[in-house]
Amino acid sequence: MNRRDFIQVGVAATGIAAVVSSCNRKTKIKGSILGASSSVGHLLRDKKFAAPSSTEQKQVVIIGAGVSGLSAARHLQQQGINDIIILELEKHIGGNAANGSNSISAFPFGAHYVPIPNNDLKEYIDFLKTADVITDFNADNLPVYNDAYLCFDPEERLYINGRWQEGLIPQYGVPTKELKQIERFLAQMKEFRMAKGNDGKDAFAIPVNQSSIDAVYTKLDTLTMKEWLLLNNYTSEYLHWYVNYCTRDDFGTPHHLCSAWAGIHYFAGRKGKAANADYSDVLTWPEGNGFLIQQLSKDVYDFVRTESLVTKVEKAGKNVIIHYYDVKNKQLKEITTTQCIIAIPQFVAARLLKDEQRIEQVKSNFRYAPWMVANIVTDTLEERSGETLSWDNVIYGSASLGYVNATHQLLQQNIPVKNLTYYLPLTSTQTVEDRKKAHEKTHDEWSTQIIQDLKIVHPDIEKKAKEINITLWGHAMVQPVPGIIHGLLRKELASSIDDCIHFAHTDNAGISIFEEGFYQGLEAARKVMQYVA
Repeated sequence: MNRRDFIQVGVAATGIAAVVSSCNRKTKIKGSILGASSSVGHLLRDKKFAAPSSTEQKQVVIIGAGVSGLSAARHLQQQGINDIIILELEKHIGGNAANGSNSISAFPFGAHYVPIPNNDLKEYIDFLKTADVITDFNADNLPVYNDAYLCFDPEERLYINGRWQEGLIPQYGVPTKELKQIERFLAQMKEFRMAKGNDGKDAFAIPVNQSSIDAVYTKLDTLTMKEWLLLNNYTSEYLHWYVNYCTRDDFGTPHHLCSAWAGIHYFAGRKGKAANADYSDVLTWPEGNGFLIQQLSKDVYDFVRTESLVTKVEKAGKNVIIHYYDVKNKQLKEITTTQCIIAIPQFVAARLLKDEQRIEQVKSNFRYAPWMVANIVTDTLEERSGETLSWDNVIYGSASLGYVNATHQLLQQNIPVKNLTYYLPLTSTQTVEDRKKAHEKTHDEWSTQIIQDLKIVHPDIEKKAKEINITLWGHAMVQPVPGIIHGLLRKELASSIDDCIHFAHTDNAGISIFEEGFYQGLEAARKVMQYVA
């Protein structure tokens, strides 16, 4: 992970700021900028490597130690395959589900929860059992979830029209006419949740490849979510804000760009039932989905080689030749294998394969959403009226998604200093421009932007914030724009090459959620098992 530490500098002073500073205003906040190892990753594009200094042979090589790569390794290991190497660019595992920690608590660098899973996801349910997330099943065979991992109350609040309300669906101060539109929308989403296509499959399923291909539903992938709302006479500003918040939250994609199929899937894909939870409930931990990464990796971590930049994947007869740059030792190395799983985004996979047609297809059709995530260490903050501090805290009309309280799940709640994790998908312009601007900003500029946003609800945050650490995700997730989910290219790019190179990543699903990553890895492992000796 690249670290850029900045000297603690004050916010640029203006005449007004100088007056405020004289009233004891805090003028600088310590912290740093972290991010995916883009400078190392760019060696793939820019550096000419010498011949490999060593070579070895492995039965299976997995490229990428995110959810999909770890899931694949776990399933292979359970089938008795142990001659595995997992090559990971970063210093840590987990991809965008990674986490950090400090003296207060753990906290997420990215993904921070999973919803209650659908009951037909047998392998995922089994995994959650081994992780003690599911502790039992009742007489109706419904799972009993660990109370320590179900999000504690209060779960969500929204600052709207000058007050914190319970829940994120706009209610407080919303005109009756618009409330009726919201009610109608939610009723229609319930219908979609229960709907089945003429092929008998759920209209909206997880994994997405299990969804119906009935044209009644697949045609929704030809227009945007905003277009669909307007076509169905949903004009409420509050409803549009809420739907836009949801598509940005799960997909890093504003609703005027997000496929209507993907947008509806957000509301209709979840159908889980439990003895002590509802389909809309969530499972979360101080470290976010880093907890699940720890559980996925506990039996396969010894297979992982971090700081390993893969530079080439090449078919050679019945074998696959993989070159990777050992960043710590500054050496190019070679591995020969008969089975390779590429568990990284398609835009990188195409470059490793040196496939110009694939590179152009991905470049022309796949958009990747950049994100900024900040961990804020702060003393107890002044509150506006209404609901008290919750796990998820959102500001109506903000460009951000608000923040989660990483200390919310701790049993000890009298904590004067907290970790707040702030989320901002960068969707204001083109993704390339957003990415460039994000990397050009200094720590001080990011901190100022965050403080200005949160001062709306916490007037004293500039005085109370002790530290802000920024994490930049340049290519956090593929955006499900129209044509990605039910187009031909997604499945074409996910297809194995000559029964020896397989793909496992949420890119192949079109939406970046934990279950998709888990099943991408499982399916790739199943393909490998067909061909290993």
